[in-house]
Amino acid sequence: MEVVLQTRWLLSLPPKPTKASSLLNPSQGLNHRLFASKPLGFNGLCLFNRRVPSVVAKPNGVPFICKAKAASAADGKQSFFHENEKPKFMGIEILTLKKIIPLGLMFFCILFNYTILRDTKDVLVVTAKGSSAEIIPFLKTWVNLPMAVGFMLLYTKLANVLSKKALFYTVIVPFIAFFGALGFLLYPLSNYIHPQALSDKLLAVLGPRFLGPLAIMRIWSFCLFYVMAELWGSVVISVLFWGFANQHLYTFFGFIFLLKITTVEEAKRFYPLFGLGANVALIFSGRTVKYFSNLRKNLGPGVDGWAISLKGMMSNVVLMGFTICFLYWWVNKFVSLPTRSWKKKEKPKMGTMESLKFLVSSRYIRDLATLVVAYGISINLVEVTWKSKLKAQFPSPNEYSSFMGDFSTATGIATFTMMLLSQFIFDKYGWGVAAKITPTVLLLTGVSFFSLILFGDLLGPALSEFGMTPLLAAVYVGAMQNIFSKSAKYSLFDPCKEMAYIPLDEDTKVKGKAAIDVVCNPLGKSGGALIQQFMILTFGSLANSTPYLGGILLMIVFTWLSAAKSLDTQFTELRREEELEKEMERAAVNIPVLSEPRNDSVANSSLQDPASGDSAGSSSETSTPRNI
Repeated sequence: MEVVLQTRWLLSLPPKPTKASSLLNPSQGLNHRLFASKPLGFNGLCLFNRRVPSVVAKPNGVPFICKAKAASAADGKQSFFHENEKPKFMGIEILTLKKIIPLGLMFFCILFNYTILRDTKDVLVVTAKGSSAEIIPFLKTWVNLPMAVGFMLLYTKLANVLSKKALFYTVIVPFIAFFGALGFLLYPLSNYIHPQALSDKLLAVLGPRFLGPLAIMRIWSFCLFYVMAELWGSVVISVLFWGFANQHLYTFFGFIFLLKITTVEEAKRFYPLFGLGANVALIFSGRTVKYFSNLRKNLGPGVDGWAISLKGMMSNVVLMGFTICFLYWWVNKFVSLPTRSWKKKEKPKMGTMESLKFLVSSRYIRDLATLVVAYGISINLVEVTWKSKLKAQFPSPNEYSSFMGDFSTATGIATFTMMLLSQFIFDKYGWGVAAKITPTVLLLTGVSFFSLILFGDLLGPALSEFGMTPLLAAVYVGAMQNIFSKSAKYSLFDPCKEMAYIPLDEDTKVKGKAAIDVVCNPLGKSGGALIQQFMILTFGSLANSTPYLGGILLMIVFTWLSAAKSLDTQFTELRREEELEKEMERAAVNIPVLSEPRNDSVANSSLQDPASGDSAGSSSETSTPRNI
């Protein structure tokens, strides 16, 4: 006795053998149905190991039941896909290892460079003579953003005329050349190429509140390095590496798409683990920055220790850059591209106004957009203020850079640990709690940081008992705020944001993501910078703006928590509807139990031609099947 899915005449066969049915003899019937080159019908179809049993006509017209799974692997001599066993090493195919190992090394080198560049760019622009942390908001808005737009326009033009290989080398080689030139050419000549005298005259006329904008002109080569370091993260990582990796990782990560790891439960389990490897490079590069920054201790008096440290770090960046080029050449030379059998659905291109209209029209998307914008503004408000206190505590470039090396290492370790814990948090407490952890961490550490700045004189006697000044305590608390906020962002906030799209219908999901990418990401990054620029120009300096920045931070974080609570309610409701639909779909599938008919007359009465008015599907609808 076997089971068959109840359908309407799809699995029925004519009561008498025809030319088509006579071809399905016992020796080749199932093989013909499974391995035919033409598209398969419902009979004998296999979808992700879910085998649909088939009804096959016997020569006498009596149906019998056979299972495709059992028949296709009855003797174990023939694989379903007719593929030979590929060579493996430790359970992984050799071809996969040839792709994953060099691409993993490329990713390590790129992130290694990114961490060194990120730490060094802050040291150069913050500790330079005539500059301070107040330069950062103006630099991000009026230099970094226009150059990023211009670079992407140039990249688009080059992509139309160059091959992929030529485009890769054309983009990455200027980065490597510039970073090498900074350490060995631009920095040693900085006293000659920077307009210090002109900047001093303009500052005397305009006043100290214009210190930030004038510093961009004063140390223009360092600002250019700042922008190039920022572009390394967005261009080399996002555009060059992932554009290249997506060509080769299809056969490896394609199983993720085939297995459809897009449900909330599977995303909770797998998504936070994807970024573990990236934090290894963060730890190693932090130790490298620390090592070269401490070289000053072994040098004699009168030697520019920061120049020596900068040459060492830029030499590592250049070496890693050429290693990236070699690995890129090796993969293109010895690893063939996989052939794709599907086309990825392109994300719709939405303009700014279209994105704004879509954001306003949906409460769910509005709440999700609030989360993204609030994070960008909050982290920027605290980070720039912290860097100003960091310069006050560590005015020397070597000391500042050494501290940043420890900071990067601690960030990598904290993020690695949080990513391991995030799976437990999602499983134990759910999406809502995970979404509120990042703003809660930022709120607690942010309040502590601004309290140390505003009430440092009152807390001074108590802090002296621990051997710390209010300034040093503010530096350490600000560092903890950045470390914990970023680790919570990478391990919890980003997964929560991606999971929030899953219960949406396809149209809302794709358009919502496009709208947030167009409007919210840039708004979050530039929003904090614009707020700080307004405060600096209004109150004269970043220090005078600290109380107001603390109040703005509180309002933004409370708005963030409110949006997370609202989104959690809607997300839970959509999840319930999704589970209810799945239960209804499962309940709608009735599985009757059919026994083999005793004679031809019974078979003819139960299975008739669908063209006739009385089909098998019609008769089965009137009967009451037994479910098992």
